Amino acid sequence: MFYFTESDVQALLPITEAIRLMRLAFEAQKIGRAVIQPRRRLILESGSVLHSMAGAVGNYFGTKFYSSNPRYGANFFFFLFDAKTAQPLAQMEANYLGQIRTGAASGYATDLLANPQAKTLGLIGSGFQAATQLHAIRAVRPIEHVRVWSRSEEKRTKFAQENSVIAAATAEEAVCGADIVVTATNAKDPVLENAWISDGTLVNAMGSNVANRRELPADLMQRASLIVVDSLEQAKIEAGDLIISDAWSNVVELQNVQAHYNANGVTIFESIGVGIEDVAAAAFIYERALATPERFVDRNRATR
Repeated sequence: MFYFTESDVQALLPITEAIRLMRLAFEAQKIGRAVIQPRRRLILESGSVLHSMAGAVGNYFGTKFYSSNPRYGANFFFFLFDAKTAQPLAQMEANYLGQIRTGAASGYATDLLANPQAKTLGLIGSGFQAATQLHAIRAVRPIEHVRVWSRSEEKRTKFAQENSVIAAATAEEAVCGADIVVTATNAKDPVLENAWISDGTLVNAMGSNVANRRELPADLMQRASLIVVDSLEQAKIEAGDLIISDAWSNVVELQNVQAHYNANGVTIFESIGVGIEDVAAAAFIYERALATPERFVDRNRATR
């Protein structure tokens, strides 16, 4: 069984390849070749939480589990298995796995839903997830201008310098007039206003996956002509943006969406993160390692 470190995952999973994998995973789901199990959470009095999410895609299935505590951070791991034999194939540290596949899912949704000529991106949030959101969207659209805002002036300035973008003074300045808007925060309450978002904009909301937290205001959710989710079953459990606003009338699953740009309305991709995204990405990493096993032989925990 292979063991992959965070640095292995980064080296073996480029964002452009990850976007392709997300497309294949959701296409497989559409034809019954992929299965999603919604996230489960075990919550302790200490504030510690054990999260687990599973999925199956083609010849592979697996589960990601991670522990988190608001004071001490989070720890991520993924296990990959052979779908036919149930034999374990790989274990990997999965912090970067989650970061890359989350960005790639937004990249895939953006490729389907955003203005093909989109040139301006507004980012709210400059934390761990923001960079892959930026890289993925740059990979599928001819982005020329990027503005970023987050609560920490120090962090947004650093992010802007590292990624050659503009640090905006306010959230409104970051998103007004943008063709694509991304919210990648841990906020409990909305981080933008409906009036700031123009018709024709795609909003990728990926920071909230807890029922009582949201990034988008109810009037924006109600206004949207189309809301796309990666899993409707999971969204009903944990998509706070949808649950709080009760905006279910125009919701469709990503597996059922074809290329669709609406210049006369707002489109929202409500990204929660689902197990087939992890499985597709992990299977690719495993197969790349099989092609060059000499690079990983010292870290094999057992003979396959």
